[in-house]
Amino acid sequence: MGIGATRYDERMLASKGQLEKSPIKFLPSEGIEFGGVLFLLPSLLATGLLSYKNYYSELSGYYDLDTIILSLAFMYLCRIKNPEQLKHISPGEFGKLIGLDRIAEAKNLRFKISQIVEQKQAGNWNRSLAKSWVETEQTALYYIDGHVKVYSGYKANLGRKHISRLKLCLPGMTEFWINNSEGLPFFVVTGEVNEKMQEIILDKIIPELLENVAIKISDEQLKADPDLPRFTLVFDREAYSPKFFGKLWTEHRIAVLTYRKNVKDKWNDSDFIEQEIEIDSNKVKMELSEKSIKLNNVKLREVRKKNKNSHQTSIITTNKKLTTLFIAIKMFSRWTQENFFKYLRNDYDLDRIAHYLVNDIDDDFKVVNPLHRKLTNKLKKTREKIARRRAILFELIEKNLTDDSDKTEKYFKKQSKVKEELQQFETEEKELIEQRKQHSYKITIKEMEEKIRYNKLDIESKLFQNIIKMICYRAETSFSILIAAHYKKKTDQMRALTKSLIKTKADIIPDYKNETLTVELYSLSNPRDNNAAIEICQFLNESETKFPRTNLKLIYKFATGPTTRGQEF
Repeated sequence: MGIGATRYDERMLASKGQLEKSPIKFLPSEGIEFGGVLFLLPSLLATGLLSYKNYYSELSGYYDLDTIILSLAFMYLCRIKNPEQLKHISPGEFGKLIGLDRIAEAKNLRFKISQIVEQKQAGNWNRSLAKSWVETEQTALYYIDGHVKVYSGYKANLGRKHISRLKLCLPGMTEFWINNSEGLPFFVVTGEVNEKMQEIILDKIIPELLENVAIKISDEQLKADPDLPRFTLVFDREAYSPKFFGKLWTEHRIAVLTYRKNVKDKWNDSDFIEQEIEIDSNKVKMELSEKSIKLNNVKLREVRKKNKNSHQTSIITTNKKLTTLFIAIKMFSRWTQENFFKYLRNDYDLDRIAHYLVNDIDDDFKVVNPLHRKLTNKLKKTREKIARRRAILFELIEKNLTDDSDKTEKYFKKQSKVKEELQQFETEEKELIEQRKQHSYKITIKEMEEKIRYNKLDIESKLFQNIIKMICYRAETSFSILIAAHYKKKTDQMRALTKSLIKTKADIIPDYKNETLTVELYSLSNPRDNNAAIEICQFLNESETKFPRTNLKLIYKFATGPTTRGQEF
């Protein structure tokens, strides 16, 4: 039965296949670890946690689909990052949070996740959630950035990718996340092998946005206003290409917003106008200027921000509707996505590869020829050696002209040696160029040698767990906003309090006669946090949330001291 198990009859029925669903039963409990996580349940439900019911069929056994999904959500919010870490958590304590005698053990939970994943509905669920979030926020700006998950296994043969945070090239899989301007995620797509961001945008992201996610703009609206875009994509310099920007506008009526590359000129200081904005209750001044430019025959708006050291940051866009200040604010908001990646790596174990099943890639899928790439790398190194030898030779010739004449012979010998090495490397360069011509730049998967042929990891399990992490992150963010008024440094402090509240103990008091479930939170570390928690109790009680699969209305209370308990708001 396992440690903490008390519902022996129900578990016996489940083992015989005679139990459809395990009933949710709460017992009066004091000092439950992680009891504060129940404070985030209304946010989880409002964010769309229960929408999985539209896509997944029920599971058999003691732990049904409802309890598994709720368990995973509570796990991630409590920073229990994977099923294996449940081995170090009291199973009976955690089970009381979901109305069971104990939570599923790690092996059972992994088995249940595999049953869910076999239904292959993660893409549809993510698509539905993304559409509902976009409609709620009424957004038309989508931030795109790639994140590489390093693979250290031996079953899959993945392409090597550059991981900027590690400054290394390692095998891995690249996920491209689409977020809003606040860093909240909408959906994620995964690359097959080594596709660049431009390819992913054209092949996967734009079709998904146009067909399923983005708010629809009718053809009549587009004809009536020639400057109106369907929506705007925001990304860094990785996808920079004026020709690409023009293609997105002419073919799809999609605008872009990004940084400009290779800026060499400087605008006059008199061109800049100081403007003031408010960010997190702090007033910030920006010196901005805007001009119309043309790059590769593509008309663009360029906005520059001048810093105190006179450095000018250049932003370009094809969106003709946005104001200069709005362009600057939204472009600099791209760092919220970087912060999102950092937060999920540290707190939600984003880089963990959840499933190690390997799938084949379509035989006709084209990839960069490994032999061509290998020869290109050799050619690059050879050319670096040639450049160094030429620099050394130039330096020797200069020294020979300015130094004493009695040292000429010494310089001549050194020059002869360097010339000989230079000639050798130039010959090697020509040979490498000829060898590379014999190999196509791109080949299909079926044309690769079998032992080095690329394949891919099965992403269904990872996507399923990523969706729950998206919901948890959004729920945590919306919950944190409730307490933002109590703090000056809102972004940092409100999340710190939320994490502290989740870890705080609580009493759980069910009242089946009056159909209520009272969650009484223990005191936090300081009066200011306690005051914020009191305000939260009042707000949550107004939502009149019911615990899933029960008629129990959640009532939130706060313990004001060791002897005076049960103050309700």
